[in-house]
Amino acid sequence: MTTPSNTAPHIPAPGAHFNFAQHLIGCNAAHPARTAYIDDVETVSYGELAERIRRLAAALLATGVRREERVLLLMHDCSDWPVSFLGAMYAGIVPVALNTLLTSEDYAFMLEHSRAQAVLVSGALLPILQEAMAKSAHEVRAVIVSRPTGLLPEGSVALDNLIAQHAPLAQPASTCPDDPGFWLYSSGSTGKPKGTLHTHANPYWTAELYGKPVLGISEHDVCFSAAKLFFAYGLGNALSFPLSVGATVVLMAERPTPAATFKRWVEHQPTVFFGAPTGFAGMLASPDLPAKNQVSLRLASSAGEALPADLGERFTAHYGVEIIDGIGSTEMLHIFLSNLPGKVRYGTTGWPVPGYEVELRGDDGRPVPDGDTGDLYIKGPSAALMYWGNREKSRETFQGAWTKSGDKYVRNQDGTYTYSGRSDDMLKVSGIYVSPFEVEATLSQHPAILEAAVIGVPDTEGLTKTKAYVVLKTGQQVSEAELKAFVKERLAPYKYPRSIEFMTELPKTATGKIQRFKLRGLEGAVK
Repeated sequence: MTTPSNTAPHIPAPGAHFNFAQHLIGCNAAHPARTAYIDDVETVSYGELAERIRRLAAALLATGVRREERVLLLMHDCSDWPVSFLGAMYAGIVPVALNTLLTSEDYAFMLEHSRAQAVLVSGALLPILQEAMAKSAHEVRAVIVSRPTGLLPEGSVALDNLIAQHAPLAQPASTCPDDPGFWLYSSGSTGKPKGTLHTHANPYWTAELYGKPVLGISEHDVCFSAAKLFFAYGLGNALSFPLSVGATVVLMAERPTPAATFKRWVEHQPTVFFGAPTGFAGMLASPDLPAKNQVSLRLASSAGEALPADLGERFTAHYGVEIIDGIGSTEMLHIFLSNLPGKVRYGTTGWPVPGYEVELRGDDGRPVPDGDTGDLYIKGPSAALMYWGNREKSRETFQGAWTKSGDKYVRNQDGTYTYSGRSDDMLKVSGIYVSPFEVEATLSQHPAILEAAVIGVPDTEGLTKTKAYVVLKTGQQVSEAELKAFVKERLAPYKYPRSIEFMTELPKTATGKIQRFKLRGLEGAVK
C-alpha cells in the first residue's frame, strides 16, 4: 500500500545556485552571538562558526584541493567537526564522513576508494590514520589535525593554525541543489563499504521535512545526540536540524555511556535528546538515572533499530516525555517513517513523514495488502544519488524514484508500520549494521575453528545482540573469551559476538549451506 506525500518546502530548481553551508550560515546571520556548539573544551557562537567555516574553505583550496574532490573527515565529535564538514562544502569540496570505530584496513580502503586529496583527523585518531596510509596507495596532499595530542608528523598541520593563516573565503562555491555535497559510507551485507553520495539539497530536505515540522526543533532548543555526527542520524540531529533554526548543540567526544550522557543532561540541560534503543535500555537500567526534576527534556528521539514498546513506556513513565521512534537510512539520509509527538504508538515505527512516500512490496514487486509482510521502498527528495563506483548495488537500491531499504515491514490498520526484520542477513547491533558473514570469516581464521555461523538474538530488553555458533577442529580447544578477543583484534570492536556456543556441527542444507533459520529456531526454543 502506498502512502501519498504532502506538499513540501521548495528550494531553487536544479541548475540554480544552492550551497548548503552557505544556506546554514544565512539562517543564522542575524544572530551571530547565539551559541551554536558546546563541546568538551569550548563554546562557539554562530558568528564564530561562520568565520571558521569560511576560513577553512579558503585553507582547503589553498592546499590544492579542487572543487568536487574528496576529503576524509575522521574526527571525534567536537566543534571542529561541523567546521570541517561545512568548510569543505562551502568550497565545493566533498567531505567524506568516516566512522571513528573502524580498523586501519577499513580506512585504507576508504582512502583509495574515495581518492581523497586531504584528511581532517582528530589528534587522538592520527595513529590509526597513519597505519591506514601505510597500507594504502593514497593520493592525500594534506593531513590536517584537529586538537593535536603531541608533536605533529612531517607533512601535517594543526587545524587551528591553518584556519588562522587564511582570510575567509569571500564567496561560496556556486554549487547547485543536485551537485555532489558529501559522502557517507554504508555497510554492506558482503564486500566492502559503499560510498553513498548525497547532494547539497539532501540535508536541507531532512531539516525541512522532519527536523522542523515533526520534531518541532526551534532556536529555543538545546540538542544533544548520542549518535555521532558521522552517522546519517547524528548528522541531522547535531548539524542539519539545529543549525537550520539557530538551536544550540551539545557535542561530546567520548562514547555515549549512561554516565557520560547523564553528565551532559544535568550540566547542559538539553531539551531534545537523540538516542538509540540500546542506549535507552542502558540508561533505564542504571542506578544513576537522573530524576525528572534534574533534566529539561521535552522530547526524545530514537532510531537505528526498532524501539521495544517497554523501553518507550518506561522512559515516558519516568520523565513524562515521549520517545519518538522512527526509521531512516544512510541512503535516505534521515528518518522517513516515524511516530509523532503527541501521537506515539510504541511497538511501531509510526507513519510516513509528510513529503515521503513508502510502499511495501512482495517478492513479485507488487504492493502487498495491510497485514502482510513486504519489502520497504521509499520515495523522497533526500535520497542519495548512487553508491560511488558500484553500479550493481546502485541499480539494486536506487530504482528510479524509489529506494529499496532492505527492511521488511507490515502496515497496520491504523496506518502505522511494524518492523519485521531485514531482507538480508545484516544485523543491527546498538544501531550499527554488522555483517554476520564478516564475523564468521574472522572467526574461521582462528586455527582452532572449523566453521562458524553468526545470528542475532534478542536480549532481555528485546534488543539484538550477536551470537556465534562455532565448530572446533578435531582435538582443538579454545575459550569463549579467547575467541571474542580474537575478533576484537581484527575487526572494529563493536562487531565481536556477545556470546558464543560450541557445537559438534552446524545445520546445513543438502548442498552444504548453513541454515541460520534453524539456529534462530534453537534460540526461540530456549526462550
